[in-house]
Amino acid sequence: MERRTFLNVGLAGLGTLAVAGPAAAHFIPMPSDEKWAVIFGTWYGTARDAAVWVSEGMGGIAPVFDARQAPADLGSYDHLVIGTAIQGGKGPQALEDFIKAHAPEIRRKTRGLFAVCGNLGKQPGPQQVKDYVGGYLGGITGAGAVPGAIFGGRITRALMDPDQYKMVTELYARMGGPKDDFDNLSRVACMKFGAEIRAARA
Repeated sequence: MERRTFLNVGLAGLGTLAVAGPAAAHFIPMPSDEKWAVIFGTWYGTARDAAVWVSEGMGGIAPVFDARQAPADLGSYDHLVIGTAIQGGKGPQALEDFIKAHAPEIRRKTRGLFAVCGNLGKQPGPQQVKDYVGGYLGGITGAGAVPGAIFGGRITRALMDPDQYKMVTELYARMGGPKDDFDNLSRVACMKFGAEIRAARA
């Protein structure tokens, strides 16, 4: 199956990029008998990239939505994947608010959970899966036993508010983290997780 990375903001059928107000850019899904969506919360864009790559790993069948601009009605989706970036042990408030507003459907339809974690510049491991995927996301979604993954995060000064960047780098300095920008997010790992979610439904 050919992978597509068309952005949806205009002529969806042609995959043409157009500027059309504040609409969220997301993948135009490949045809599928079951309707999927990937919904994410992000602080600075890392979880957005992870969400897009998870969708790619699923064969491009799932549009990707920032929780701030996700559909108000989830009735047309059969299955959901929920992901977030972690900061201070939790995701952005917008994601929590979205999950709370759609709690019954999210609990019933969620088929996968993922988190992105800077983890002081180190690759996250089993403890972060337990804390952030099973504990945090599993708790707020009520999704139960679904596939879960954690991905390495990144710090990119150009994408952060100067005060926030200063706070993060000072925190990292106190805790032995990296002094400069870093990027531990793996497209391969995200796509592999997307394939795992799809295989679990086969």
